[in-house]
Amino acid sequence: MFSTSKPRQLCGALLALAATALALPCAAQWKWRDAQGHIQYSDRPPPNEVRDRDILTRPAAAPAAQRPAPGASAAAGAPSGVASAPTSDPAIEARKRQIQAAQDQGKRDEDARVARQKVENCARAKEYARTVESGQRITRTNEKGEREFLDDAQRAREAARAREIIASDCR
Repeated sequence: MFSTSKPRQLCGALLALAATALALPCAAQWKWRDAQGHIQYSDRPPPNEVRDRDILTRPAAAPAAQRPAPGASAAAGAPSGVASAPTSDPAIEARKRQIQAAQDQGKRDEDARVARQKVENCARAKEYARTVESGQRITRTNEKGEREFLDDAQRAREAARAREIIASDCR
């Protein structure tokens, strides 16, 4: 008597083989080594910075001439010094502009934070310089937890340090 599992296995294997054959054109067809030595796979050609000798696999329908030569301009017929119109998708260009705007805003926020910090440091240093130069006794806590008073040499060093901070942060 025949077992029904053999035809099912054969049918399943043929179905898997057919699915694999249909998926091959969709598979990554380019394989190259990037600048860090990592292997990259893609269905698109590698960036122009990748040398031809680092391209490990090309699709059968893509000769070496399909990739533009490194350093070649996007508009080969355009005179040098003339910017060519972007050939990318407008949505991609808009997204790039959004990313750039977000980065610019982040930089402005960081610059504002640094400026606020400098203003605070300036005010603190001016107050400390007034305190040190006022002549009133200043104490510090040493590593044993004891209070000790600053002598004239320590007071002069602290005043000089406060003036340096004022010179750097109060511009």
